[in-house]
Amino acid sequence: MSGPRKYGIDREIAAKLAAKYDVGREVQAREWIETVVGEPFPSPEFQPSLKDGVILCKLMNVLIPGFFKIKASKMPFVQMENIAKFLQGCEQLGCPKHDLFQTIDLYENKNPGQVVDAIFSLSRHAAKAGCDIPILGPKLADKHEVEFSEEVLNAGKNVINTFQYGYNGGANQSGVRNGRRDIGGVDPGRGAVEI
Repeated sequence: MSGPRKYGIDREIAAKLAAKYDVGREVQAREWIETVVGEPFPSPEFQPSLKDGVILCKLMNVLIPGFFKIKASKMPFVQMENIAKFLQGCEQLGCPKHDLFQTIDLYENKNPGQVVDAIFSLSRHAAKAGCDIPILGPKLADKHEVEFSEEVLNAGKNVINTFQYGYNGGANQSGVRNGRRDIGGVDPGRGAVEI
């Protein structure tokens, strides 16, 4: 996260984002993109390779054939448009917005961890949408709804759930007399306690 020097809360936020960044996940995301697209990254660095959005558009065209005409350009607005089209494709494949990144997160390298997380999310949602690709991270869970008959629901109403009553951890009332507890021993300030 290069750029102008940060102060105050901006510096704290940048430090938190840098601490969350995992190079191992970046390597997995890079290998996954290279496998799916079928070509290596143009440079050894992750963010500069993705910054123009060309690799991301190639990736999206593999996942959704003919999705977007790739525009290779040095002009910033064209590069940001490529990134925005990639994010639209991610949403079309079912990625939730909270899993994605903002265009500026990639273009200005503001939040590289979120970029990697979005690629992991894309792999899972694209596989669930029917693309024949490897999955990064855990597989998405399938929804499993259970239907109970009226008879089973009524039977459940008659069961007494003893777990709701709590557990006293083996505590009991021994040693308690007349609402006071008999601790025993001598109180140095009072002398012996008589009961």
